[in-house]
Amino acid sequence: MTPQNPSDDNRWSDLDRPPLNAAALRRGLVREDGLYCDIEVVQRTGSTNSDLAALAAAGNAEEGAVLVAEEQTAGRGRLDRRWTAPPRSGLFFSVLLRPAEVPVARWGWLPLLTGVAVATGLARAAGVDTALKWPNDLLVTVGGEERKTGGILAERAGEDGVVIGVGINVSLGADELPVPQAGSLALAGAAGTDRDPLLRAVLRSLEDWYGRWRAALGDPAASGLQEMYTAGCATLGRTVRAELPGDRSVVGEAVALDGDGRLIIATEDGVQEPVGAGDIVHLRPA
Repeated sequence: MTPQNPSDDNRWSDLDRPPLNAAALRRGLVREDGLYCDIEVVQRTGSTNSDLAALAAAGNAEEGAVLVAEEQTAGRGRLDRRWTAPPRSGLFFSVLLRPAEVPVARWGWLPLLTGVAVATGLARAAGVDTALKWPNDLLVTVGGEERKTGGILAERAGEDGVVIGVGINVSLGADELPVPQAGSLALAGAAGTDRDPLLRAVLRSLEDWYGRWRAALGDPAASGLQEMYTAGCATLGRTVRAELPGDRSVVGEAVALDGDGRLIIATEDGVQEPVGAGDIVHLRPA
């Protein structure tokens, strides 16, 4: 995780993609009474989630530690899918959280909370409407089509911690997208793609929502999280196919989120099935 020499590979030559300013980020976000205790920026690593989880396991990371990479070579989404992007073209970071007073049964709300925080922060700083695809995708509209521009991955870190990883495509052009169905803030018409204010806005929003959720002991209704996620969720009201473990799938209308953050799917048979984990496919209307 040692930062590379700035001259390596001419990594600083792209003036449209300046490096993040770690010192300025720390000045703006690390406060004695705040969530964040440290913000580290590395030039290149495999996965910020893996690195931060390893630091936590070794006792070398406290709650509120933030690890940011200018480039990830082995970034992961759900089901260990790869997440790759050109250097300094996006925001790739992880945060260590230890919500000790919140019952573990409610920790499943953390990726949904992060989605709300990211969407709120990007709306403020980039002027882009970001919709949430349950459970962990961030969608923008490009050319009238929904495109995935980001994702969230939550992983346990020992008995008392969770590492939340976020990846957001910021300045990628159409010729740089990993797949044609992907998007970026730039392609969605963002007012700006300077990553420093974007990251500050997202982390401040995360601190705010995490504080509300902890103060409510993880209660999604009392904290306002359930209402906010429902309002921004592009999955609700849609016909979807849930691809579940064991090669099983469920097709129906996504009608609600329950108190545990599970997606409720109403099938044609009149069954309302809660889905806690699985891939969700938005189906086009017939």
